[in-house]
Parts: sequence; structure tokens; C-alpha cells
Amino acid sequence: MLGHLKHSILFFFLLLLLILRHNTSTGGRVLSISHTKGLRPSRHHEQWANQTQAELVERQFMRWVRFVHGLRHSVFKRAMNKVFPSYALTVDKNPAAGDFTNIQDAIDSLPLINLVRVLIRVNAGTYTEKVSISAMRAFVTIQGAGADKTVVQWGDTAQTPGPAGLPLGTYGSATFAVNSPYFIAKNITFKNTTPVPPPGAVGKQAVALRISGDTAGFVGCRFLGAQDTLYDHIGRHYYKDCYIEGSVDFIFGNALSFYEGCHVHAIAENVGALTAQNRMSLLEDTGFSFVNCKVTGSGTLFLGRAWGLFSRVVFAYTYMDDIIIPSGWYNWGDPNRQMTVFYGQYKCMGPGSNHIGRVSWSRELTDEEAKPFISLSFIDGLEWIKF
Repeated sequence: MLGHLKHSILFFFLLLLLILRHNTSTGGRVLSISHTKGLRPSRHHEQWANQTQAELVERQFMRWVRFVHGLRHSVFKRAMNKVFPSYALTVDKNPAAGDFTNIQDAIDSLPLINLVRVLIRVNAGTYTEKVSISAMRAFVTIQGAGADKTVVQWGDTAQTPGPAGLPLGTYGSATFAVNSPYFIAKNITFKNTTPVPPPGAVGKQAVALRISGDTAGFVGCRFLGAQDTLYDHIGRHYYKDCYIEGSVDFIFGNALSFYEGCHVHAIAENVGALTAQNRMSLLEDTGFSFVNCKVTGSGTLFLGRAWGLFSRVVFAYTYMDDIIIPSGWYNWGDPNRQMTVFYGQYKCMGPGSNHIGRVSWSRELTDEEAKPFISLSFIDGLEWIKF
């Protein structure tokens, strides 16, 4: 719960910073929160013209607070996500067949502070672009024509120079970055085109998708990359019937996430690792749970590495191919983490699932121990998963 409170505080702090930056860049001109394409000058612009910029920021901020509070959504532990789209946009490679020819332009057309569910349909095609959704553009749904038909791809790595000439880092390498809450993606592929790096390569982390917003859902999506494919950064996330491919730490971060019916496929040329969960404190309510999933691939694979001191990962009812290293888990070179991590299996199957040979600090869960990890309640899902 404390983790969720921190996320809410960070959410509103980012909001205030964005509004201040926007008002400064527009010379103090205030823009209304409209629900049509693009931003329009406020009808009350003249009325507010003589007020100070600080008063305008406060007014706009409180308008957002009142609206968000009235939603009764799960950030405030009261109800659900906004499900039904208020309007839709279409992205198509052919300018005559859609509203936009690339995804970022469609996102940039939304209000700076978006208050309604917007559906962005992305028609079949390969969209070679780097996409980012800002923190206040909530309630966005990206829907492809099928994960095998609609692909968004880019090729940055952690060592790629950024705008200031400095390396982007893992965080900045993402092909598709989501910073807002209530994001939904359906039937689309997120891809980082960087090839599998050789063992020991430096700066080759290459993220296909980074999700840093709360209450996000992914259905029928593919995530393709090598090292650090899916940055499951922060927030509560749900993955349903997705395909996730990579080599080393290819599902990583400090989110609270539930993977249901997903196919996880390793492409490691030697030794790889499926997860690197970054829970750093007993107070953090985070972790990854894989239920009714399938793990296949090449090379040999750890189920997880203890990136965080209190790293937490559970696999339940999951098929594991023979690529799983018998010990199963790695302590990140720090024996102290063996006393604080929580790594478990529950009724898994397949040649790689045998708990005999696992490290002594992992566990085969009992029915009672597994119960909190095998339903949507793990991520408060009954409050907000309505799609």
C-alpha cells in the first residue's frame, strides 16, 4: 500500500511539473482540457488573463484533482478504470486511410491532460518509430490489427547517444515508453531490433517496451528483443495471452505484475535469465507472478536473478522446457540476498520444472502459500481490469 501511495504522490508531482513547463513554454497561455484532436485555447482565456501564472497553475491542477477523485478509480482504492472510448483515432501507413501515418503524432494530438478513454487503432504495417506517452495522457488504448500484422519497432540501446550526446541508458532505450496510468494495448508487437549481444557485452540493454504507469493491461501483444526486452518498471500491470522474447533479464523492473497465459521464449545463445525483479524493501508491494504460462527457448536459462535485495517472483501452473538450469535462480553474486528474496513454484510441469536441484533458498509453495499469487487479486485486478 505504501508503494501505491508513493506512486500517487509521484503522479501529481509530475503533473505539476508538466503544467509549469507547458505554461512557461507557451508564455503563460492557458490551454483548455478538450477531448477532441489537439489542444484548443480556453474559452476562459480572457477571464484569466489578469491572473498570475501561479494562480492559473493552481486552478488547472485543482481541476484535475477534482476530476480524478471523482473517478473512484483504484489509485484511490474506490472503483474502476474508464473503459469505453469517447472517441477513436486511426493510424495507417497510407495517409488516405487514417488520421495519422505514425503513432507518435496520434498521441501528440491528445490533450496534454487527457481525461477520457481514447482508442488509437493502428492498422497493419511496420511502424519504425520511437514512441512515448507522457504522464498526464491517461486512458489511452493502442489496438493493432493483430500482433503478427502491426509492429512498432526501433533500435536504441543503453549506449545510444541521446539528444545531449550522453548515453540514453536502459530507461531511455525503449522503443515504446508509457508513463501514464490506465494504458491498454491489444494485438500489437513492440520490438527492439538490436540483435542478441555477445556474452559480457556492455551497454547492449535494449528495451522494446517500458511501462511506468499504474493499472496497465496488455492483451494478445508481443514483446520482441534480446537483453532487457520488457521493462516492467513500476505500477500494477496485467499481461494476458502475450508472447515475450529475449535473452538476458528480458522481463525486469519493480512492478506488481500478473502474467496469465503468456508464452515466454528465450533466445539466449549461452546462458540467459528470464526475470530480474527489483523489489528493494519488505515495504514494497511488488513482484511478478506467472500463472498458466509456458517457458521455451534456446540456450540455458535461469528463472530469475535477484536484481533487488527482496526480489519476488512466482511461477504457478507453468510449463517449463528443459532449458531451465536445475538450480533455477541466481543470487546476483550476493549471498546475502538468499535470505531476503522470495522465489517460488507451484504445481508447474515440464522437464524444466523439477524442484529437485533448485537452490535451497527457493521454495515449492503449498496451497496456502500460493493462494495470494494465483488470482487477479495479486494486482488488485478486480478493481480495474474491465477490458
